[in-house]
Amino acid sequence: MSDLQMRASDEDRERIAQQLQQAFTEGRLDQFELEERLEKALSAKVHGDLTGLVADLPGQAPSVRDVVTLESTHDHIKRAGDWAVPRRLRVVSKHGGVHLDFSEAVVPHQVVEVELDLKYGSAKIILPQGASADVDGYRSDWGTTTVADVPGRRQPGVLHVVITGRSKFGALTVRYPRKRWFTQS
Repeated sequence: MSDLQMRASDEDRERIAQQLQQAFTEGRLDQFELEERLEKALSAKVHGDLTGLVADLPGQAPSVRDVVTLESTHDHIKRAGDWAVPRRLRVVSKHGGVHLDFSEAVVPHQVVEVELDLKYGSAKIILPQGASADVDGYRSDWGTTTVADVPGRRQPGVLHVVITGRSKFGALTVRYPRKRWFTQS
């Protein structure tokens, strides 16, 4: 699937609507064009639908760089520490596990979408304290889905991760970081 075929989010549609309104205030679009494009923007299904609406305007088209795909056939996929989290993360792994640790990551978005396409591997997702996760769109054929003390409903002002996709023979675990016990000598 190309990035232009990736499903558009409410935030993507809103960003394009704002860009169209800005173009109207600058005199680049007339009232009819604005209304026509806004209607299309607010009903867009995929990024490709949005791109054409602003292609002839200055500014930023919907950033397909907000979508990152991580792929592996036999190795593990791991992101931890200080890493930049995209708006959408697509993870494809045939035989390896996935470890995504958001607890120290740079996350400029309120909502992050993680799509998992796992065949024989498991995934562990570590969230910063207070974050929430929706796993209702995830399915495992022969594995378990464990969400340890993480709320499923979006909480105002904190990260919300929407996890979708499928695993054939793997488990999904979503949790907060483990508490570290330090001893002083």
